[in-house]
Amino acid sequence: MSDTKNTEPRSALDRFFAITARGSTVSREVRGGLATFFTMAYIVVLNPLIIATGKDIDGQFIGDGSEANIPLVAAGTAFVAGVMTILMGVIGKVPFAMAAGLGINAFVTFNIAPLMSWEEAMGLVFLEGVIIAILVLTGLRTAVFHAIPAQLKTAISVGIGLFIALIGFVDAGFVRKAAGAPLELGIAGNLTSWPIFVFVVGLLATAAMVARKTKGAILIGIVGTTILAIVVEAFAKAGQFSAENPGGWQLNRPTVPEEIFGFHNPLTLFAEFDPIGGFQRVTVLLAVLFVFTLLITDFFDTMGTVVGVGRQAGLVQEDGMLPRTKQILLVDSIGAAAGGAGSVSSNTTYVESAAGVGEGARTGLASVVTGVLFLVAIFFAPLVKVVPYEAAAPALVVVGFLMMTAIRDIDWNDYELAIPAFLTIVIMPFTYSVSNGIGAGFISYVLIKVVRGKAREVHPLLWGTVVLFVLYFAIGPIRVLFGV
Repeated sequence: MSDTKNTEPRSALDRFFAITARGSTVSREVRGGLATFFTMAYIVVLNPLIIATGKDIDGQFIGDGSEANIPLVAAGTAFVAGVMTILMGVIGKVPFAMAAGLGINAFVTFNIAPLMSWEEAMGLVFLEGVIIAILVLTGLRTAVFHAIPAQLKTAISVGIGLFIALIGFVDAGFVRKAAGAPLELGIAGNLTSWPIFVFVVGLLATAAMVARKTKGAILIGIVGTTILAIVVEAFAKAGQFSAENPGGWQLNRPTVPEEIFGFHNPLTLFAEFDPIGGFQRVTVLLAVLFVFTLLITDFFDTMGTVVGVGRQAGLVQEDGMLPRTKQILLVDSIGAAAGGAGSVSSNTTYVESAAGVGEGARTGLASVVTGVLFLVAIFFAPLVKVVPYEAAAPALVVVGFLMMTAIRDIDWNDYELAIPAFLTIVIMPFTYSVSNGIGAGFISYVLIKVVRGKAREVHPLLWGTVVLFVLYFAIGPIRVLFGV
């Protein structure tokens, strides 16, 4: 009788989020929400450094236009991320956090904005989000999920694991670009800086705690490594990373901030988007190509993240789908449109959500916690900047390992699936793109099926998806061919 009672929901909160039903507890969800936030809080600092410092065709910045308003864009980034992550928790009921998508924000800043105004560029982002939402409501986006073979979904999860591990190593400066090779260890092949030392200590400590199954291991690792970073910086004075100071801290210098409270109204950014003007500013074909590129990237980055993180959370069902898939994808689509409307670029589901899952999060309550922290970050932006990459990156590496363990579910003796799975896994980290890995896997899977005379085994929607990916990879030649 006691065992039955222990598995029954104990409160309205428990029932709403199915906390007990998914084998979790409120404390785990809170820890998971905190871990996800601290792992991806860098976006509040990094997105403004990309978006707010770029100029449009008129030489204007986002905001008042006269100068880069980084604090305002930071507030907008935190606001949209907070609202969308809470919606993901309440509607999707999964521990997935949302924020401005890296890669997409750079594409908007460096490829779209220089050819039109910021209002028009963000208008295209908004339009892309609306189109994806329509695809969700018509059932097409969910149908594409069903069309993908289960082992390719597993490969997506494994690839994302490698991808976020590489992100962790690169963000911490443990792995860097080299003159004579694509990558090298540390600085000129040596681990000779205090920040890298902090990262290594944090990684080993976090890995040891995870191996010992310590509760709160990832969160303890982030907080503990941050404290260590502050202490080390106080004595070593490593300073901020730059070309002249390669041994400095990446992104944030870990010091106690002089200013704790500061507020900039993010709602002022919501008046600055124009979904129609972009088609009038440039050729219709070029505007369509921009929207298509944004759509493909958003569509499949999210698919990969949802499958990968969902599998790590134990939420993926036998058919490879998650409960409430349609609601999850709808919220993600709204996030793309909201990011454009809020002038902070398309918001998408973050692979860093795996940090919270690794901490034990299994429900949307963790997302609500993360979302609230993003909203709080609007007022306490200086505190968000205390955590350096070197303190958050160990969590990404460890979670990357956890996600990679799914590789055992792939049948490596079946080359029809193993080769596409391999390409999916390796191309994600090698090209720094989830979408590229998925595209390579899909195209090779269909090609092998055709070559072996098994074209009928390919789902019709997968054929259509492969055609879109071929167009996606060929956008450069298409622009050259048509002179756009």
